[in-house]
Amino acid sequence: MPGPDFIIVLVTGIATVVMALVAIVQENLIRAVIAFAVSSVGLAILFFLLASPYAAVLELVVGGGLVAVLFLVALVLAGGEEEKVRA
Repeated sequence: MPGPDFIIVLVTGIATVVMALVAIVQENLIRAVIAFAVSSVGLAILFFLLASPYAAVLELVVGGGLVAVLFLVALVLAGGEEEKVRA
């Protein structure tokens, strides 16, 4: 039977992959950015669990913070919601 560390890493990894897939398929850009930020935080947690704190902090700073905030600012400056185009 796997230990508790393995189960924590497995659950965190699955949650990270699911949130990354949600960020890819989500049509609402605000929800996609939130899902991307959550998946980035999940990846940082995985780095911490795998004893790589420098990579975890770098992922939190670059992935979870900088990219998500800049994307949200770009959405606000561009006018917020995007319109659906009829084919």
